[in-house]
Amino acid sequence: MAGTDPIAVLVKQLSRLPGIGERTAQRLAHYLLNENRDLMKSLAKALESTAEKAHECPRCCNLTAQEGVCRICANPKRNTELLCVVARPEDVNAIEKSNEYSGLYHVLHGTLAPLSGVGPEQLRVKALMSRLMGEDAGVSEVVLATPPTVDGEATALFLARNLDQSGVRLSRIASGIPVGGQLQYTDKVTLARALAERREIGGFRPV
Repeated sequence: MAGTDPIAVLVKQLSRLPGIGERTAQRLAHYLLNENRDLMKSLAKALESTAEKAHECPRCCNLTAQEGVCRICANPKRNTELLCVVARPEDVNAIEKSNEYSGLYHVLHGTLAPLSGVGPEQLRVKALMSRLMGEDAGVSEVVLATPPTVDGEATALFLARNLDQSGVRLSRIASGIPVGGQLQYTDKVTLARALAERREIGGFRPV
C-alpha cells in the first residue's frame, strides 16, 4: 500500500505542491534519494521548523518566522507614512527586490473572488482598516498594489471606495508594457492601460 511505502508517500506529498505533477514529484524524490540525502534531511528540518515557527505578523499580516512583528515592521528606518497593500506575501518580496519602496506593507492573503466564495471577510481587510484607525493612523498614502487581474482590480476598487473618506491619499501601481516587450505581442487590455496612464516627458535641452 502507498501509505506504508515512505517513497510513495513522499511522491504523493510532493505532487500536492502547485505546479508539480506526479512525474516531476517522482524525479524530485529520486534525485533526493539517489544524489543528495543531506539535502533531504536539511529540507525536512527546514520544513518542520518553518511549520512550527511561521505565523502572520500581527501588524501587517505578512508571514514571518521571528517573534512578534516581522523584520519590515520592526525596522525603524521604514517610512511609516507609506503603506503598500498587496495580495500575497510573495508580492512583498517582489517589491522589496526593486529597491524602490521604503514604506510599510499590508498583506491581504488573496483577492476578492465572489464566484469562489472569497469576500472581504476572507481577506485581511478588517485588519487594514483597524491599522489605519489605530497604530498606523499617521499613514498619509496607501498604495494599492493588487495584481492587474479582474479580481485584483475589483479588490483595488473595493478598497478605494472604503478608504475614500479616510483622508488618506490613495494611489494605484502603474501597469503597461513590460521592459523589453513588443507592442505587437501585448494584449489589448494592457496596451489600453499603458496609453491611458501615459505621462508627460520633457525638460530636454537642445544639443
